[in-house]
Amino acid sequence: MQPVRRLAVIGVGLIGGSCALALKRAGMVERVVGIGRGSVNLQRAMALGVVDEVSTDVARGVDGADVVLVTTPVGQMGSIFDALRGAVAPDAVITDGGSTKRDVVAAARERLVERLPRFVPAHPIAGAERSGADAARPDLFVQRHVVLTPLPDTAPDAEARVRALWTACGAKVSSLTPEQHDGVFAAVSHLPHALAYALVQMVAERPDAGMLFSFAAGGFRDFTRIASSSPEMWRDICLANRDALLADLDAYDAMLARLRMLLDRADGEGLERLFTSARDARDAWLRSMETPQ
Repeated sequence: MQPVRRLAVIGVGLIGGSCALALKRAGMVERVVGIGRGSVNLQRAMALGVVDEVSTDVARGVDGADVVLVTTPVGQMGSIFDALRGAVAPDAVITDGGSTKRDVVAAARERLVERLPRFVPAHPIAGAERSGADAARPDLFVQRHVVLTPLPDTAPDAEARVRALWTACGAKVSSLTPEQHDGVFAAVSHLPHALAYALVQMVAERPDAGMLFSFAAGGFRDFTRIASSSPEMWRDICLANRDALLADLDAYDAMLARLRMLLDRADGEGLERLFTSARDARDAWLRSMETPQ
């Protein structure tokens, strides 16, 4: 595949910035323009070499781009698609890095209209609690999953180009429907983030919060690491995927009720069976991640 002559990254943070750095390292992009709301972060991205030029205006920034990557919080994508529709070149490929897909696809259908065949919805599975240009690194996507959710309208060459770009970043690229995607990630991504936020807030609201936090150690730190993620981003994700997330919250409530019943009955054997089953399932998952695919 020919290198991207001009890549426009809207939202130069962990995902957008890391993609730019990875494609630069792979020799797959000639010039990167960073687009965003905050000039401080954009100038930092320039200083770090993540991007080659910056703009706070979407229309001006995407002028001449042959690939546009949108990595803002999903709640902003509708207005960005509005701006792109009349500004991006007709043959340019538009893709995104949103953590939810049904809402992004709906916004694209409504706002991009005739540009829809050039739109390839995507989700790189490489999140972290850090954000901004300082979080970007070129190896972020190596051996990480990227899920494409192409539409019936998506042009094959547009999908192929996005697939090739993520492959050049070192990622393992697969495809799901938007509905499959949102169902999967409600359980294994969105629910864990909501639970981490809820646990920290529960502790923070207790009268003895200071003492509790002073004694918190590895278990609490590991469980709640993702509660340091961007509240704006996770607000948008939870609202966008609220039906699937509510269903998984109900399922988690049922599991907590089962756990509570075992504790109430002082059923040590039942607790051990539950904990053993969960440990074995997690260990099997970890082993599967270590197996070359």
